[in-house]
Amino acid sequence: MSLVTAAGAAVGALAAGMYLDARFLIRNDLRQGNRKLATYLGMRYIAQKTRENKLLMYDNAFEDRVGTPAGDYTCLIFEGRQWTYTEFRNAIQPVANWLLKDLGIKKNEIVALDGGNTPEYLLIMFALEAIGAASALLNCNLTSNALAHSVKLSTARYLIADEQIQNLVSPVESELKDTGVKTIYYSQTFLETLKDTEPLPRERRMNLQPTEIANLLYTSGTTGLPKGVVLSRLRPLTLGKGVGGYLRLKPGDRMYTCLPLYHASGLVLCAMPCFFSGATVVLGRKFSHSKFWPEIHESKATYIQYVGELCRYLVNAPPSPLDRGHNVRMAWGNGMRPDVWERFRERFGIECINELYGASDGVTTMTNPNRGDFSRNAVSVRGPLWYLLNRDEKRIKVDPDTLEVIRGKDGWVIEAKSDETGELINRMDPNAPDVGTPQYFGNKSATVKRRITDVFKKGDLWFRSGDLLRLDNQGRLFFVDRLGDTFRWHSENVSTNEVSDVVGKFPQVAETNVYGVLVPNADGRAGCAAIVPTDDILNGKELDLASLAEHCLASLPRYAVPLFLRVTKSLDYTGTHKLQKQKLRTEGIDIAAIKESSSDDQMYWLPPGSQTYVPFVENDLDALKAGRVRL
Repeated sequence: MSLVTAAGAAVGALAAGMYLDARFLIRNDLRQGNRKLATYLGMRYIAQKTRENKLLMYDNAFEDRVGTPAGDYTCLIFEGRQWTYTEFRNAIQPVANWLLKDLGIKKNEIVALDGGNTPEYLLIMFALEAIGAASALLNCNLTSNALAHSVKLSTARYLIADEQIQNLVSPVESELKDTGVKTIYYSQTFLETLKDTEPLPRERRMNLQPTEIANLLYTSGTTGLPKGVVLSRLRPLTLGKGVGGYLRLKPGDRMYTCLPLYHASGLVLCAMPCFFSGATVVLGRKFSHSKFWPEIHESKATYIQYVGELCRYLVNAPPSPLDRGHNVRMAWGNGMRPDVWERFRERFGIECINELYGASDGVTTMTNPNRGDFSRNAVSVRGPLWYLLNRDEKRIKVDPDTLEVIRGKDGWVIEAKSDETGELINRMDPNAPDVGTPQYFGNKSATVKRRITDVFKKGDLWFRSGDLLRLDNQGRLFFVDRLGDTFRWHSENVSTNEVSDVVGKFPQVAETNVYGVLVPNADGRAGCAAIVPTDDILNGKELDLASLAEHCLASLPRYAVPLFLRVTKSLDYTGTHKLQKQKLRTEGIDIAAIKESSSDDQMYWLPPGSQTYVPFVENDLDALKAGRVRL
């Protein structure tokens, strides 16, 4: 064969290989690899760390770096203050001694921690870990019954709360005291008074087990009140190592987050990977557009963390010189909406939008490091090879009203096809159902409720994600919506049952059905309560809208307060006596559709800054559509 012929053959083979790769996503699938192999390697790593008695993030991120060059890496930046890894470890010591000696915290004891994003919050959390204890990380927006429930659920003897949210905590102090819980408030000033730097007893971190509790992360579920999702001791290390490796974090990298540390987003997807990798956490107290880009410029952050609503606020803000000229190479987060995605990238000049799908009480994590047109708006891209390597994930058809799985005439569940929406499920081991799957603390029934059996064959067991996804014919996977009794608003999951319980306690409400509605120019869904008033209201007495608003605002976190009311004469139920939500969700706040459906129904809303519900009319809907009013 001549050189010309050989060269031509090589070029042809290369072109064929490129075509096959593009057509079947071969390199993409190889990069994602085999989940079972990744799990095996992760477990082998944890077994090694367990044998070394270095199962904690405290040891691997802080203690082991003291006295090495890595101890001088910048660990944390917050509002003009910063710490190296050695300095942060040294700051943990007196806090841990206070917990150990003054409060008498025991090994594996759970302590409730309630606060916003501050260095002091992290110091207390890691100090608890350093003495072999665990922390229940409460949502710092909670008050009233939801807060008391969350603390009691944790079995904690102590609630350690930031004095900045004392107004939310103090109303339940006496109730907690009656159940044996002591409330202690912390502040920067208080922690600075702690001076005991005696070395922490090493035995408190000896012989810990991977399955023991490291943290409880709370979520709003279908039972109405927050549930505690167990984050076992192996998770911070495996997630820190895994996410840090995936993002290629290294010393010198800086990730900015203003997402809450009590959520998996801020803690597990930012703080833990950064600390494990020797990178820097740039911590924002909370999202503020006026501070977002200035803090990023000042800190020279190379990564930023987002949720969809945050990105919408940023692209809707007036242009600023700070939009460019920063060091950010990647935006990492979840919920980037299609109408924001490319505007966000182009305006702020960020090369990679790394979209994530996952949940603290879920099994599957998906990522999409998007840099071009093909994978835009997707949560993952998968070719045939991926499905050969990973056979433990399916999408199945679900009834949109009852949320029950649809089965065929043969009794087996029906798998969703390409371009069909289906609920994501993951295979479990029927012989060891609690291994490697989410556990709700003290709530075995809620844990079991997420499981489904006899799906594709007799005796098989699968985990229900509660999320609807769609796979197109090019291998792109898109998140569609959440199933069931939760919706997401202002980056928080809201339980419709919890809100219904509160609204239903108002004396003038006979029945209520709470659901999430789409709002123009807003991400997620806002709360809407369809209420049936008591007979005296139906017979002519006036509904006290101001008192109803006051009741909701006093009993619920602000993000969970229904922004819309639909006053109706009756609610629809299924044949099995379950409330119908699908029709209400579909009509949403479309006044024309509501009038066509039920001419007697009246719509009200809680405008920004208002303390009472007022009539919601076409002009109000037009203002939302035009962006003149933002919720």
